[in-house]
Amino acid sequence: MQTINFTNNSGLNYPLPVELTSFNAAIRNGLVDLKWETATEVNNYGFEVERKSTNADWSKIGFVEGHNSTNSPKYYSYSDKPEGTGKIAYRLKQIDNDGQFEYSPEVEVLVDNLPNGFVLEQNYPNPFNPETSIRFALKEDTKATLKVYNSLGAEIATLFDGTAEAGRYYDVKFGGSELASGFYIYKLVAGEYVSVKKMLLMK
Repeated sequence: MQTINFTNNSGLNYPLPVELTSFNAAIRNGLVDLKWETATEVNNYGFEVERKSTNADWSKIGFVEGHNSTNSPKYYSYSDKPEGTGKIAYRLKQIDNDGQFEYSPEVEVLVDNLPNGFVLEQNYPNPFNPETSIRFALKEDTKATLKVYNSLGAEIATLFDGTAEAGRYYDVKFGGSELASGFYIYKLVAGEYVSVKKMLLMK
């Protein structure tokens, strides 16, 4: 599991107030469910939940109280009912008891903007060298695979294989440092949906 460390604003080498081990967003029945987990907390007052839509700046939408200081894993959740459609981003503003604060990485969801039940975006950057990002989202919880093939149709990588949560924007990386220049195909299979796109590795 990826560990995300908050750091003090001062940049000094004090103990990290919060060690965030996960932060995820998914859509359930029109609500965006945010869930996050901490491994340790030091003087953690709590988390402000912030939201940003395509045409608006960051705004505070709620607050979740922290556990002050603890060395055991803690689990948090918050539900939001955003208005409108499109991409919506969320982040956490973790606040210490002394007023110091830091922001978490952002997570994105796609709200009611999947007319075909899914979206598979063009990789970026494209052409790429040596790494590129591929983003996809599904309207419902769906067993999905995202695989990469060479120009001859041979499978060379599996980037995702599991159940994709509804509305969650997945951002997966593909590295071509050991591959030859040329066109590659990436293919998303999710239930009855299949989408294929090309990308170009140029060294």
